[in-house]
Amino acid sequence: MSRFINKIFSLLVLTLIILPQVCIGEEVKADTGQKDDPAFLSIGAGYYDFNRKKETGKEFRAEYRSDKKLSIFRPFAAFSATNTSQGFIGAGILLDIYVGRRFVMTPSFAPHYYWGGNKKLDLGHSIEFRSQMEFAYRLDNQSRLGMAISHYSNAGIGSTNPGTETATVYFSVPLR
Repeated sequence: MSRFINKIFSLLVLTLIILPQVCIGEEVKADTGQKDDPAFLSIGAGYYDFNRKKETGKEFRAEYRSDKKLSIFRPFAAFSATNTSQGFIGAGILLDIYVGRRFVMTPSFAPHYYWGGNKKLDLGHSIEFRSQMEFAYRLDNQSRLGMAISHYSNAGIGSTNPGTETATVYFSVPLR
C-alpha cells in the first residue's frame, strides 16, 4: 500500500507544482482565440508491466474524454485489454494542464474493474485504481499525440497488491 500512496503523493505534488500553468494555459488559449477543447476519443497502445516484468505484454486502450467539466476536472470512461488476457473497464477524472499553446499535461485517476490474471501476474483484486500522467503535443486541429505512464494498484484492498505499470502512446481525436 505504501507504494500506491507514494505514487499518488508524487502525482499530487507534481500537479500542485504545475497547477499555476492552468491559469497561464487559459490565458494563452484566450490570446490565440481558441475555444475550450471538445470531447476526445483517445486510442492508446502500450507496453504492459514494463517495470516489474512478471508478465510483459501489449495493452490497447480506448477512452472517451468528455468536454464537460466538474469544477476543473473532466470525466472520462475507459476500456483496455492486454494480449496477456487481462482487461480493465473504468471511469474517472482528468485535468488538462496547458503548457503554452501546444503542450498539454494530463494527470488522471480512475477506479477500474479488472479481470484476468494468472500465476505470473494477478493484480490481487477485481477493483484496481489507475493513476496516470500524460504529456501530449496539440496539433492545429486540436488532435493530440501523447505519451503516458500509468500505474494500476488495488490500494491494499486485496490479499496481495503487486501493482503494475504501462507506458502508452496515445492519439486523441476531437469529437465535434
